[in-house]
Amino acid sequence: METIDAILSRKSIRAFEEKEVEDEKIEILMKAGMAAPSAMNTQPWEFYVCKSEESKKAIKDVMAFGKYNAGIIIVPCVREMATIPLRHDLCYCDLGAASENILLAAHDLGLGAVWCAVYPDKNKMKTIRKVLEAPIGVTPYCCLYVGYPAKDDKSKVKEKYDEKRVKIL
Repeated sequence: METIDAILSRKSIRAFEEKEVEDEKIEILMKAGMAAPSAMNTQPWEFYVCKSEESKKAIKDVMAFGKYNAGIIIVPCVREMATIPLRHDLCYCDLGAASENILLAAHDLGLGAVWCAVYPDKNKMKTIRKVLEAPIGVTPYCCLYVGYPAKDDKSKVKEKYDEKRVKIL
């Protein structure tokens, strides 16, 4: 798949087949996430991949709008120690870039995915960190539900371009 085609044809998938996501594809998704740019190349991320039914259920119990039955749930997290040289919140921009890379890679691999926000909800961030048993200093950013799209998926690619929002100076 060409890059522009992937960007323009990606859509949020919320209905998934009961099919496991292969370890090889998970590794590609992680490589895509870690290929993202980051401020001063700090790479302030750590990724938790929830594969077990128990871990996925625990995440879904916390997420009011994230009850999807995906094959995996990827939780990109900020490693706060990596942000010390910068002492600012650009790490959340970095995690946004990494998350989008994962979404695009999933699409290219024939998987579907949807992004559900965790940041900036401090309560949700703390609760999911506990679910992941992540140490203090590792903060969840979002939940990416990834799996094989259900055959009856009716979601459509939406044309989002609006020339009125482009100002050329």
